[in-house]
Amino acid sequence: MQTVSGRLSLKERQRREREGLILQAAEEVLMEKGYYEASIDEIAARVGIAKGTVYLHFPSKEDLVLAIFQRDMQRILQSVDAVIASGLTARARLETVQQFMFEGMFRKHFQLLYAILNSPGTRRLFAEKECALRDLWAQLAERVTTLIEEGKAAGEFAASIPTPVMLSAFFNLLSPKAYERLLLEEKMSPEEVVKHLGRIYFNGIAKE
Repeated sequence: MQTVSGRLSLKERQRREREGLILQAAEEVLMEKGYYEASIDEIAARVGIAKGTVYLHFPSKEDLVLAIFQRDMQRILQSVDAVIASGLTARARLETVQQFMFEGMFRKHFQLLYAILNSPGTRRLFAEKECALRDLWAQLAERVTTLIEEGKAAGEFAASIPTPVMLSAFFNLLSPKAYERLLLEEKMSPEEVVKHLGRIYFNGIAKE
């Protein structure tokens, strides 16, 4: 409920702040102990609230993981919107989007979330809760599609390559597991990998 002035009520502000603290604590515990060893009891203790209060916000551990992922996706969408609104060319904007998304996928907490959501042992736990995530990915795909179409219209990208193919290639590059060997065995830095992947992608879709 909001006040007459349109600002959030004190109760609502407190609820949102508490929810943010729970997500932060949950992320820390997941990073330290992994999905199976992370407990609601420890998350509640770190926030300084009762276990039952956590369940008032998030009914299960799966809901907590999904909420963290949704929070991160919302931040990505906000960043993408800021890039789209800039005065850069379509290619420059898509390069910027690709760069921060690629850099983000190498962060430990993203790799943890990715592993949790895609592990055979836990995937079934999230099967019934994936609609919200699919919607966020669809919103992101829509924005990337817009940039690709603008690039084609401006003569920056090859009109002969179907947009869905360009879009699929863009997202297929965002798989952290695919580059583990480069990081561990080849001793490449995430920045190097991102730079070379970007070169491969944008040279591939450039106008002939």
